[in-house]
Amino acid sequence: MSLELDFTPVIEGLPTLLDGTMITIAVTACSLAISLVVGSIIGVIRSNRGTLLCYIFDGYVAVIRGTPLLVQLFIWYYGLPRVGIMLPAFLCGVVGLSLYSSSYVSEIVRGAIQSIDKGQMEASRSLGMSKQQAMRKIIMPQAFVRMLPPLGNETIALIKNSALISLITIHDVMHAGANIISTSYRDLETYIFIACIYFVLTNTATFILRKIEKHKLKAGAI
Repeated sequence: MSLELDFTPVIEGLPTLLDGTMITIAVTACSLAISLVVGSIIGVIRSNRGTLLCYIFDGYVAVIRGTPLLVQLFIWYYGLPRVGIMLPAFLCGVVGLSLYSSSYVSEIVRGAIQSIDKGQMEASRSLGMSKQQAMRKIIMPQAFVRMLPPLGNETIALIKNSALISLITIHDVMHAGANIISTSYRDLETYIFIACIYFVLTNTATFILRKIEKHKLKAGAI
């Protein structure tokens, strides 16, 4: 049995795939921005053990990391309407991805902060800095450099996890590919092309993140 590949329907559907790719990029970018902000706040709070908020966010991280992303997306899109809350599919995708990613970002931030020698906080306080000033000026700049590699990995994971949003009717690149397959029946060719798109997206992100990391390392060495 010979395998004949025909990419003609995929090439013809390229505009649709590119439109879907732009939506994938938009969802990922929005989710990344939100998860970095929310995850950083949660990570800083969780690095200060003993507070009520710390325990609340511990529970949040445990629940989010302990359940599948797909189930969470379905709850946002299909579950909330059962209690009278209707959200657009795009917003459900962004919220679902953001909350999921922020739980991992918070662990990265918490771990980076706690990896800094406690003596640096004590030395900063002895120089008259408040705890907030020491955290902002001394601890966080050092912790940020240590966060970059794992944050880069989380960004790549977020790009790949965004493929699930097609299951809640968002017209991303996976959804566009499904439309092409439904009319051409060229599933293998379509998925190969989609894989190439994700490959380009993830490697572009990797390149940018490595540039940022090198810049920060050089700045820290000066």
